[in-house]
Amino acid sequence: MLRILLVEDNEMNRDMLSRRLARKGFDVTCAMDGMQGVEEGLANPPDLILMDLGMPVLDGWEAARRLRSEDRTKQIPIIALTAHAMETDRRRALECGFNGFASKPIDFQKLLQLMHEVVNPPSDPVL
Repeated sequence: MLRILLVEDNEMNRDMLSRRLARKGFDVTCAMDGMQGVEEGLANPPDLILMDLGMPVLDGWEAARRLRSEDRTKQIPIIALTAHAMETDRRRALECGFNGFASKPIDFQKLLQLMHEVVNPPSDPVL
């Protein structure tokens, strides 16, 4: 069972997404802001992190940077969740070390596909 850390400050979004993921068989832990996300990620490293970018206390950009700086969490795939759907936001997220980018409102089927892709990346062909 894939363990997911969902870091989302909006209670309605957090509740809806965590319930849908749980119904699909994922083990979901939630954090309400970036600082809680970093603390939870370090205490109980998940298999995947879904990270909102615009949050209080510590935004998703900084939370991801902190998780990437720790040996225990630097290899965990992180997908950015954001209402900022501009191509420049997507590009910035990928350049900052996020493995994927999903714009809000979340298309759940596309998110599931993206989650599969970042957790099971294609292996490099042997040359």
